[in-house]
Parts: sequence; C-alpha cells; structure tokens
Amino acid sequence: MFTGIITAIGTVRDVSDKGDLRAVIACPYDPAEIAIGASIACSGVCLTVIERGGEPGDAWFAVDISGETVACTVQDQWRAGRKLNLEQALRLGEELGGHIVTGHVDAVGRVTAREEVGGSIRFTITTPAEIAPFIAPKGSITVDGVSLTVNEVTDHHDGTADFMLNIIPHTADVTTLGGLQTGDAVNLEIDVLARYLQRMQSLKG
Repeated sequence: MFTGIITAIGTVRDVSDKGDLRAVIACPYDPAEIAIGASIACSGVCLTVIERGGEPGDAWFAVDISGETVACTVQDQWRAGRKLNLEQALRLGEELGGHIVTGHVDAVGRVTAREEVGGSIRFTITTPAEIAPFIAPKGSITVDGVSLTVNEVTDHHDGTADFMLNIIPHTADVTTLGGLQTGDAVNLEIDVLARYLQRMQSLKG
C-alpha cells in the first residue's frame, strides 16, 4: 500500500530479458533500509525487490517485471536511462499524506496540453473510456505514482474524458511530472474509493 507521495527519483540503470524483464534501478535510498521482498512503487507500478546494494545515497535495487505489467504500463518506461518516481511501501503508523494507492495501473493516459500558469503547470490528460467514469472533479488520481487532485473533467461522446491538473513548483521539482510534455504517456490509477462506489452504483442499477 502506498500514498502517492514520492520520496525519490530513480533511474533505470540496466534492463535485461530473463523471461520477464529484470530492471536495475539506481536511487538515493539507504540500501540497508531496502528489504529483499519489499514493495517499491516505480512511477505507479508496485514491484518487488529481489536484489539490492550500493551505499547510502547511491543505492540500487533490482526488480522483475512481468509481461502483463509491461503491456499495461507506459511502453518506454522500462529502458535504461528512464527516470522513475519512487515510493517505498507505507508502514503502519506513518502519515497518509496523499490518498490510498495500490500500485496497480488501471490505464495509460496521454498528456494533451501543457500550460504554464503562474509558477505552476496546468496539464490536460486524456484518459481511456474504461476508467473515465471513475474520475471526478476534486477527486484523487495517481499519475505516474503521484497522488493528485483533479480540477476539472470534460467527457467526450466516445466515452473518453479529459481531466485537468495543476502541478505546483514543489511537485514539479521532486517528481518527474515537471518534465512531461504534450504527447507523453502516463500511468494512471483511479481512486480505490471511486472503484467501490462505481461498483455499488452499477449493482443498484
């Protein structure tokens, strides 16, 4: 379980094909605090640590990435040099600073507009029809692992939707979101509460 509050930016150092993909990710964590078998969200994808090493502030960990995960996430995410938003799993008693995030990507969206507004960045992201009903103004959504609040939603006749986000300078600086440009793909996870409410509503209908 995660909160969508990013604690570091990592870099994919190496990717190899061992049936599943195996990625080695460099990060500024202390390797002594990365447990084998622990979960780390990598740009919104919950992955299991199978190896780790390095020094405090210059660590690395390795994960296996299944074909299903590759198919359901941003397609160029698993390549050497790619920057990833990292979050270690929530520990009991820690502050829930964002919202409840599972680390399971529901769909891939695409940035369709980027606008500088004051010191912030205003993004428009287009989402596929299958998750559009779960996105609501003032609700939560996870974009590349980052917990964010939806400002506006515009529905389209084909079932897709656009939603708007404001990214403050701090968030742009400490995550990869500041580097997003029009046309870029992003991992999306809907709010788990919206998922249950939609299911309850459909059963009533």
